[in-house]
Order: sequence, then C-alpha cells, then structure tokens
Amino acid sequence: MELLKNWFKRSFSDPQVVILGVVLLFGFVVIIGLGKWLAPLFAALVIAYLLEALVHALQRMGLPRLVSVVIVFVAFMAVLLFFFLGVLPKISRQTTQLVQQFPSYLSQGQDLLKQLPQKYPQLISEEQVQALMNTLGQEMANIGQQLLTWSLSSVAVVFGLVVFLVLVPVLVFFFLKDKELMIQWFVGFLPEERSLVSRVWAEAEMQIANYVRGKVTEIFIVGSVTYVTFILLGLEYSALLASLVGISVLIPYIGAAVVTLPIALVAYFQYGWGFEFGQVLIAYGIIQALDGNVLVPLLFSEVVNLHPVAIILAILVFGGLWGFWGIFFAIPLATLVQAIIRAWPRNGDGEQNGGNQQVTEESQSLGSEVSQA
Repeated sequence: MELLKNWFKRSFSDPQVVILGVVLLFGFVVIIGLGKWLAPLFAALVIAYLLEALVHALQRMGLPRLVSVVIVFVAFMAVLLFFFLGVLPKISRQTTQLVQQFPSYLSQGQDLLKQLPQKYPQLISEEQVQALMNTLGQEMANIGQQLLTWSLSSVAVVFGLVVFLVLVPVLVFFFLKDKELMIQWFVGFLPEERSLVSRVWAEAEMQIANYVRGKVTEIFIVGSVTYVTFILLGLEYSALLASLVGISVLIPYIGAAVVTLPIALVAYFQYGWGFEFGQVLIAYGIIQALDGNVLVPLLFSEVVNLHPVAIILAILVFGGLWGFWGIFFAIPLATLVQAIIRAWPRNGDGEQNGGNQQVTEESQSLGSEVSQA
C-alpha cells in the first residue's frame, strides 16, 4: 500500500502529468463515447492528415496555402471517383460471381473430402468426414441467414454510406483549409505550461505520420502489384483477391497467412493440382517476401521498432475497441503508449531535472514546429 501511495504521489504531484492525464482521458472518452457518431469526422481527419504532406510540398514550391489545398483536394476527389466508378464496381461484380460459383466450389470440396478415407484410411474415417460435412453445412446455412439479414438492412447501410461520402470530402477540405485556425482553437483550451504533452506529442507525431502514410502507400503498392500479377497469371477474381491482399497488410504476420487460404482455394478450383496452381502460390509468396523484406523497411525506416508480441497485443486490444480503425492505428497507438511510458516520471527523475529541462525545452520547441507544419 505504501508503494502505491508513493507512486501516486510521485506521479501526480507534477502538474504536467495531470495535464497529460486529462488530455488522454478526454480523448479516450470522446472516442469511446462518440466514436460511432463521429466516424466521418475521424475518417476526414485521417485523410486530411495524409493529404497535408502534399499540401506542404506544394507550399514549399511557392504556391499559396489555399491554392495548394484546392489542387490537392481536386486530385483527391479524382482518385475517389476513380475508385468508386472504376475499381469498386469491378470488385463488386467479382464478389457476386464468386458467390454464384460458391455452390459449385462447395460440391467439389465435398467430393474431395469423400475421397480422403479411401486414400488415407489410417488418418481419417468416413464418419469423421461426414461429421465435418454436416458442420460445414450448418455453418453455410448460418452464413446464408446472416447475408439475408444484411441484405434486408442494406437500404439503411446505403443511406449511411451516402451520408458518409458527402460529409467526409467536405470535412477534409475544411480541415486542410483551416488547419491552423483549428489547431489554435484547440491549443487555446490547454494551459500555457504543457511541456510534457508537447514532449509526448513530439516523440509520437513523426512516427505516427510516417506509419499512416507508409501504410496507405504499402496497401496501394501491394494491392496493385498483386492485381497485375494475378491478371498475368489468368487467375479469376483478380481484383477481389488483390484487394484482400492489400488490406491484409494492416495486420502484420496474421493478415498474409489468412489471405493465403482464399487465394489457394480459388487457384485450386480453377487449375487443380498442377503447374499453374504452383505458379500462383509462388508469385504470391514472392510478393509477400518483397513486401516484408524490401517495401516495409523502406517505408517504415523511421518508425520505432516494436516487438511482435507488442504489435499483436496492440491489434487485439485496439481492434477490439474500435474495429477497423483500431486495427489500422494499432501500431501508431502502441507507439503513442510507448512515448507516454517513456515520458512518465520514474524514480530518480528528480536528480536529472537539469538534463530533463533541456530535453523538455527541445521537445516543446519541436512540438511547436510540428504544430506549425
């Protein structure tokens, strides 16, 4: 009890720690309590955060801020229209074709399972195969009911999507145009002496920015290369499978392994066991190897290395809290937690106040520079 009392006194006797705790608590409460309703706002913030680098690059070329914002926003809308008018319909069409072809795939899979007891009687029996087929049948029925329920509520989903697509671009434009005003408004609610908050932000901001922009670039590159490769190999549902591969990079270690299954199944049902089947898996393996050993080190060279266990834990925790966005931001959020832990007062900090004062001033200066970027 005395240890806990001493820790509480050491940590929260510092006003800077209290300020940091209040800021973190406020952000957590807002995201947890209002995250569902503020999803368009958060999505617009992420997109504006990504586009800010392009706006800043145009400004360095001598263009005014407003002109730079308009150019980048028009380019963003062009890419968005291309995605929804060119890419998304193709993915939707291939998804429909795959669903229509699914009963045929299921029948072929059942025939393959029935042959296993004859080929490997020591490993599997006919009763086990029949039990497995019954289980799969029940699961397919449950999935069918879920799809029917989703289709009945699709009108509300489409309406929500339309609202989302209208609000997000508008919010992105104003976030880019009035960035400095909004930052000044938010900072106005914080105390003038906020060195610890600035220190944590200065440490985490650059890494979060590099991660988010690098991850979007990785998704685009991996998805595009996979799509071209599958097209050259003649694999069916290339756009759908390439999209899955691109999205899979959001979940390190696990995503690539999970996406391997649908790719292997589609290749098997299209080609069977043969040279073409091996080509698809070898090409997919090469793409994953290049992604992990070349692209990721190139894009994320400035991101703090986290232990694989910490990454998986962050994905589980933040993904459970916030779904897709929690998975997307799992690593930068883990980086933020790491920055908070490093900045948190420890035993012996009082003996290092002289050195820490200099670090604090440098961090505060860096934080102000980041805010003005």
